[in-house]
Amino acid sequence: MSNESYTKENIFQSPAEDRNYIVCQDLFKIFKPADLEVVALRGLDLKIQKGELVAIVGSSGSGKTTLLNILAGLERPSAGQVYVGNRDMLNISEKKLVSYRRTDVGFVWQTTSRNLVPYLSVLENIELPMAISGVNSRKRKERGRELLQVLGMEDKQNRNPGQLSGGEQQRVAIAVALANQPPLLLADEPTGELDSQMADQIFHLFQDLNNVFGTTIVIVTHYPGIARFVNRVVIIRDGRISAETRLQASFQRSGNAIQRNYIVVDQVGRLQIPQEYLDELRMEGLATAQIEEGQIRIRPASIDS
Repeated sequence: MSNESYTKENIFQSPAEDRNYIVCQDLFKIFKPADLEVVALRGLDLKIQKGELVAIVGSSGSGKTTLLNILAGLERPSAGQVYVGNRDMLNISEKKLVSYRRTDVGFVWQTTSRNLVPYLSVLENIELPMAISGVNSRKRKERGRELLQVLGMEDKQNRNPGQLSGGEQQRVAIAVALANQPPLLLADEPTGELDSQMADQIFHLFQDLNNVFGTTIVIVTHYPGIARFVNRVVIIRDGRISAETRLQASFQRSGNAIQRNYIVVDQVGRLQIPQEYLDELRMEGLATAQIEEGQIRIRPASIDS
């Protein structure tokens, strides 16, 4: 599929309700450095179904990495609801949180030095999370070699990370994150240090792993072509979900998928109008909203002084 084959359509959308593995409702995260309060997430609503491959994008400071850290159990939410599977991430105990991070979620960092132990071989790096979880040696090696086969890196199992290219290191990092067969894989800018060709290969790998293992995968990225590789792209702006882009099957003869853009309406009726629309209409402050022929029409307010 290529970007040129897409068409775009903008409509309003309500959240889906079925088969959800991740559910965030009215989620807030407030950081308090010194005497300041920084609100990173502002009543965010998000649902991700089991087995979905989703990308989260947004400008720096929009809250996307904070959301990923909460889903990973690395940050506690300040308020609202967050469920991953049957785990309540707001009220989970520290003991259960350790177990969750060990077996239920895998995490891939942008910097490979955070993912891999430099003095261990590729196979030993993959075995390490399983050893910590108490998996016996035979099963560790079986799982490690299975992952290396899927990654196409069987011949690199005895090399150290320093003997691999950046793309190969990231492949091994993904294998490490999947070692304990977690149902959820999170990745924070996994191609940030790679060129576009290698980035495409890594995102194709995420697609393959999603298809082979059925793992739910959530990727935070700035990569411009990410929509080609995922089921949907979730856009965060100012700590809330503002829009989504989804690929849908086309019944046209070409068979190309159609890219549709949606504005997200949250559970209390809030929405964020795309900035380019606001700029074109010079809309700020008051506006009017009316139902006309089954559609909601929003117009800049005209108020006589």
